[in-house]
Amino acid sequence: MDIDQYFKKQELIPAIVRDEQTGDVLMLAYMNKESLAKTLETGYTWFYSRSRQRLWQKGEESGHVQRVCRIVADCDDDTLLVTVNQTGVACHTGNWSCFFAEPLYTRAEQ
Repeated sequence: MDIDQYFKKQELIPAIVRDEQTGDVLMLAYMNKESLAKTLETGYTWFYSRSRQRLWQKGEESGHVQRVCRIVADCDDDTLLVTVNQTGVACHTGNWSCFFAEPLYTRAEQ
């Protein structure tokens, strides 16, 4: 597999992570070539931390790892949808998903 095709536009690409069983969107993180290669090699998610400027494995400190079920690229090959089996919670706040806040917008029924 040639992973270079996913990094033609930029060095970091968004990776949307969702749970295999529930379909919940758990988090958004970024991958570079090295983190994607490590994810493919190990079967667990690895990302690139923009704030720490380094690779990190999800759950390396908490134990809340993500076992990868499948990875699909979008139509432009510049975003990945990573489906995982989540161990524990996904969010560093202790929430199941990073998307737990009150909605910014909800369409009113008409």
